[in-house]
Amino acid sequence: MNLPTALIEAIVTAVGTPIAAVKPVGGGDISSAARVDWADGRQAFVKWRSDGPAGLFTAERRGLERLRSANALRVPEVLAQSEATHDSPAFILMTWLERGAERPGVAEALGQGLAALHRVTHDAYGLDHDNFIGANPQPNQSAADWVTFFHEQRLGFQMELAGRNGYLSSTRARRLAKLLARLSDWLPSDPPASLLHGDLWGGNWLVTAAGEPALIDPAVYYGHREADLAFTELFGGFSGAFYAAYNQAWPLEPGYQERRDLYNLYHLLNHLNLFGEGYGGSVDSILRRYGG
Repeated sequence: MNLPTALIEAIVTAVGTPIAAVKPVGGGDISSAARVDWADGRQAFVKWRSDGPAGLFTAERRGLERLRSANALRVPEVLAQSEATHDSPAFILMTWLERGAERPGVAEALGQGLAALHRVTHDAYGLDHDNFIGANPQPNQSAADWVTFFHEQRLGFQMELAGRNGYLSSTRARRLAKLLARLSDWLPSDPPASLLHGDLWGGNWLVTAAGEPALIDPAVYYGHREADLAFTELFGGFSGAFYAAYNQAWPLEPGYQERRDLYNLYHLLNHLNLFGEGYGGSVDSILRRYGG
């Protein structure tokens, strides 16, 4: 595999060593990816893209750095990152995490580590900058009240985006507006503002060759920890041992099952806006339950 010449030059400048080999890596939805090898045995992972959205890799770098600072779970270290220039694509270069087979104790370590991550808290919900959820913008304007934040920065924003994208029928809009008006009936106003991964589905964690759970591809912000837990249940990829370990480390509050689908409505609306009406039925099912 050949990397763009300007990208090679940028990597060599950042690391200070010529590249010995490049191996393509699959699985990315919105970027090209490869493993970079150096003659001294070091390896790194690089993602790049020539088109928008602008700021995508800057946001990813900041998210990874914030997760690493929590010292709760393994997170790759960012070695270099740059937005696109007139002759070079945007890219992010990070330490390579060799994948290994899942082994006993990994799920428990992930659950305990996620609870430790959530113990890192802030005095307000949101973040000091906006980022992305997939390729869609994720606004993070701070709010002192969780219901206000989730209303305006999560469901409300996705509702507006769905309207612009042509996915907001009159029935869907009516039910969503009714749900938003009653959001305080279900969500707490002031839970701890935990540091969240923000996009924690089964594809955004892995087991390293050393048998450690590791987090990748975050969409971080400070919010109700149940939002992270809820998304782990939407598409699967997490075992019963994971949930048992999390609850042992920090038990969930009563009523989580009632709130879970509200938190996942955000991700389903985001998938609707990213991938189309194939997610509309799941959105409508939740809206009928909560929005009449």
